[in-house]
Amino acid sequence: MLGPAIDTITTQRLLLEPLRVEHAEEMVSVLDDPRLHTHIGGAPLPLPELRARYRHLVTGPAPYHQQAWLNWIVRRRRDGRPVGTVQATVTPGPEAAVAWVIGMPYQGFGFATEAARALIGWLHAQGITVIRANIHPDNAASVAVARKLGLRPTADHAGDEVVWRLTAG
Repeated sequence: MLGPAIDTITTQRLLLEPLRVEHAEEMVSVLDDPRLHTHIGGAPLPLPELRARYRHLVTGPAPYHQQAWLNWIVRRRRDGRPVGTVQATVTPGPEAAVAWVIGMPYQGFGFATEAARALIGWLHAQGITVIRANIHPDNAASVAVARKLGLRPTADHAGDEVVWRLTAG
């Protein structure tokens, strides 16, 4: 099982930086558009609540959960501006559920695909062979990202979301 120490991941245009509580100050404005939450649920969090959420994510689950929570903020390399987040919940199998969130002003530039592709590559290098993503069927942007990454929809559902899957090898 992967522990809380994770690598910085670099792509041609992006830097995936392991999440820290201090990132909340920069990320609150990236995640503050209510449209961003249409298909992923919730609502924009005010700074104190986002700090508390990040503190919880950085701490991770209790060991008996047999999970690792891996979270990164996504930055543009050219100016260091944060544009979103990617995350993976790793479970025995080895499997990982992945997710990506890119702020509204930064959508449509391929950042989600580039960041998620880098995350999946990193997970494969760690021996993770099965990748899953839960995507609301009306979230056309995330469906397009999943297809570009090689994930395929399954007959399984998690609530109102379709479970997409990619198996390495």
